[in-house]
Amino acid sequence: MLSASPQKKGVIKQIRIKTPRKPNSARRQVFKLFLYTQKYTVASLKGKGHTLKKHLRVLICGTGARDLPGVYCHCIRNKYDLKGVLTKIRRRSIYGVKK
Repeated sequence: MLSASPQKKGVIKQIRIKTPRKPNSARRQVFKLFLYTQKYTVASLKGKGHTLKKHLRVLICGTGARDLPGVYCHCIRNKYDLKGVLTKIRRRSIYGVKK
Protein backbone atom coordinates (compact mmCIF):
# COMPACT_ATOMS: atom_id res chain seq x y z
CA MET A 1 0.00 0.00 0.00
CA LEU A 2 2.82 2.44 0.78
CA SER A 3 4.87 1.34 -2.25
CA ALA A 4 8.47 1.50 -1.04
CA SER A 5 8.13 4.49 1.29
CA PRO A 6 8.23 4.23 5.09
CA GLN A 7 5.46 6.76 5.78
CA LYS A 8 2.81 8.66 3.87
CA LYS A 9 0.59 11.61 4.62
CA GLY A 10 -3.15 11.45 4.19
CA VAL A 11 -6.43 13.22 4.90
CA ILE A 12 -9.22 11.58 6.92
CA LYS A 13 -12.37 10.97 4.91
CA GLN A 14 -14.33 8.71 7.25
CA ILE A 15 -14.15 7.46 10.85
CA ARG A 16 -15.48 3.96 11.55
CA ILE A 17 -15.54 1.39 14.34
CA LYS A 18 -14.52 -2.19 13.48
CA THR A 19 -14.55 -5.40 15.47
CA PRO A 20 -11.55 -7.76 15.35
CA ARG A 21 -11.45 -11.43 14.38
CA LYS A 22 -11.86 -14.28 16.83
CA PRO A 23 -10.73 -14.79 19.61
CA ASN A 24 -10.40 -11.03 20.28
CA SER A 25 -13.34 -8.77 20.94
CA ALA A 26 -13.30 -4.99 21.07
CA ARG A 27 -14.45 -1.90 19.21
CA ARG A 28 -11.49 -0.37 17.39
CA GLN A 29 -11.24 3.04 15.76
CA VAL A 30 -10.48 2.80 12.04
CA PHE A 31 -10.00 5.68 9.59
CA LYS A 32 -10.50 5.77 5.84
CA LEU A 33 -7.75 8.00 4.43
CA PHE A 34 -7.15 9.68 1.11
CA LEU A 35 -3.39 9.63 0.59
CA TYR A 36 -1.53 12.43 -1.14
CA THR A 37 -0.63 9.89 -3.85
CA GLN A 38 -4.31 9.82 -4.95
CA LYS A 39 -5.15 6.46 -3.31
CA TYR A 40 -7.49 5.37 -0.51
CA THR A 41 -6.46 3.20 2.43
CA VAL A 42 -7.72 2.15 5.87
CA ALA A 43 -5.62 2.76 8.98
CA SER A 44 -6.04 1.94 12.66
CA LEU A 45 -5.06 3.93 15.73
CA LYS A 46 -3.00 2.75 18.70
CA GLY A 47 -3.67 3.95 22.22
CA LYS A 48 -6.60 5.53 24.00
CA GLY A 49 -8.47 8.58 22.83
CA HIS A 50 -8.14 10.98 19.93
CA THR A 51 -9.55 14.29 18.70
CA LEU A 52 -9.68 13.48 14.99
CA LYS A 53 -12.42 14.63 12.64
CA LYS A 54 -12.94 14.69 8.89
CA HIS A 55 -10.43 16.60 6.75
CA LEU A 56 -7.57 16.48 9.28
CA ARG A 57 -4.06 15.37 8.25
CA VAL A 58 -2.32 12.28 9.67
CA LEU A 59 0.89 10.38 8.98
CA ILE A 60 0.66 6.60 8.51
CA CYS A 61 3.18 3.78 8.45
CA GLY A 62 2.80 0.29 7.07
CA THR A 63 2.33 -1.89 10.14
CA GLY A 64 -1.34 -2.64 10.65
CA ALA A 65 -3.44 -4.46 13.21
CA ARG A 66 -3.22 -8.22 12.69
CA ASP A 67 -6.68 -8.92 14.07
CA LEU A 68 -8.52 -6.30 11.99
CA PRO A 69 -9.37 -7.54 8.50
CA GLY A 70 -8.46 -5.15 5.70
CA VAL A 71 -6.35 -2.81 7.87
CA TYR A 72 -2.70 -2.68 6.80
CA CYS A 73 -1.50 0.67 8.25
CA HIS A 74 -1.64 2.59 11.49
CA CYS A 75 -1.50 6.30 12.28
CA ILE A 76 1.63 7.79 13.83
CA ARG A 77 0.93 9.79 16.96
CA ASN A 78 2.16 13.35 17.66
CA LYS A 79 2.47 14.33 13.97
CA TYR A 80 0.28 16.85 12.15
CA ASP A 81 -3.23 16.90 13.68
CA LEU A 82 -3.03 13.68 15.75
CA LYS A 83 -1.97 14.25 19.37
CA GLY A 84 -0.10 11.81 21.60
CA VAL A 85 -1.53 9.82 24.51
CA LEU A 86 -1.08 11.97 27.60
CA THR A 87 -1.43 9.27 30.28
CA LYS A 88 1.29 6.96 28.92
CA ILE A 89 4.24 6.07 31.19
CA ARG A 90 5.78 3.01 29.51
CA ARG A 91 6.45 2.44 25.80
CA ARG A 92 6.13 6.16 25.17
CA SER A 93 7.73 6.20 21.73
CA ILE A 94 4.85 4.34 20.09
CA TYR A 95 2.26 6.68 21.56
CA GLY A 96 4.06 9.99 20.92
CA VAL A 97 4.72 11.01 24.54
CA LYS A 98 7.66 13.27 25.44
CA LYS A 99 9.74 12.51 28.52
